[in-house]
Amino acid sequence: MKITKLTTYRVPPRWMLLKIETDEGIVGWGEPVIEGKARTVETAVQEFEPYLIGQDPRRINDLWQVMYRGGFYRGGAILMSAMAGIDQALWDIKGKALGVPVYELLGGLVRDRMKTYSWVGGDRPADVIEGIRTLREAGFDTFKMNGTEEFGIIDSAAAVDAAVGRIAEIRSAFGNEIEFGIDFHGRVAAPMAKVLLRALEPYRPLFVEEPVLAEQAEYYPRLAEMTSIPLAAGERMYSRFEFKNVFHAGGLSIVQPDLSHAGGITECVKIAAMAEAYDIALAPHCPLGPVALAACLQVDFVSHNAVLQEQSMGIHYNKGAEVLDYVTNKEDFHLENGYIKPLPKPGLGVEIDEKRVIEASKNAPDWRNPLWRHFDGSVAEW
Repeated sequence: MKITKLTTYRVPPRWMLLKIETDEGIVGWGEPVIEGKARTVETAVQEFEPYLIGQDPRRINDLWQVMYRGGFYRGGAILMSAMAGIDQALWDIKGKALGVPVYELLGGLVRDRMKTYSWVGGDRPADVIEGIRTLREAGFDTFKMNGTEEFGIIDSAAAVDAAVGRIAEIRSAFGNEIEFGIDFHGRVAAPMAKVLLRALEPYRPLFVEEPVLAEQAEYYPRLAEMTSIPLAAGERMYSRFEFKNVFHAGGLSIVQPDLSHAGGITECVKIAAMAEAYDIALAPHCPLGPVALAACLQVDFVSHNAVLQEQSMGIHYNKGAEVLDYVTNKEDFHLENGYIKPLPKPGLGVEIDEKRVIEASKNAPDWRNPLWRHFDGSVAEW
């Protein structure tokens, strides 16, 4: 079997899908994208194309190493995201060629169903309680929300009280009927992270995500020493070599690699296994589309330390399309009480509505995240 063609489709709301074709008629789908940088990743995919055309798509490990090591410069958000989507598509082809789901090729199931959680509250956390009530009716009992709006390196008691007060209201409204993680989103710098974590402890969040930016990872062990709240991070880390240093330093309880950013299935299975050796739980990051979610689930179902799966059905970013709009086998993605079963079809287990993808790609918007500023006019972390 030989790879004959790669085609990318940028589609609403902010995703990009990749189709890899072969001379035997087997097609694989991937989702290589950086939110807000889809065109840049698209170019990176095109630059990898000469390494792939004419090659056997089943030699995934070799092709991964060729893409990673063959160009001298390596790593980073753009290149690893391009590789991630290509890798997903190659696994999709291999599973379809052999007639089995990818998780069977990775050793088989370690669980029968996977716990998912849902976003609530939007970029600026508001109407969280009402949003939780609505999602509770849909069967969810685990959620994630942004912890703050703009937050200064040193900020006021009023800003701290506003963030903590919102969490207090949630615990007051729902008690222990629900669990929730709080995403600091890199908006909180190290001096205020310590203050917020201590103030949030009485409300026992399930985790705090990105307590500081990944480039400040040296603070993870320091913050972990002064709080009982599990710390989570990893969506802005892109290879096992980055995760290696963070795992060795300590501090994380949950690791959150993104299957469309951190080198795909090939790399994230290794990251998951390395995390297990450090007694760190796995909860893949996935505020993206259907192929990314399907890829995450393949890793979840073979990783003993997988505890939660993010999914973006109904998320506030989904303007113009929903996760399952581009999927024909919607029934396989059915959530029951917040759990999803292994996708049964060969490959990644997602059947793409190609006609709809092509049509949607004709007028795809160039999504950009908001640019926030502090009151003094300086740029704030979004």
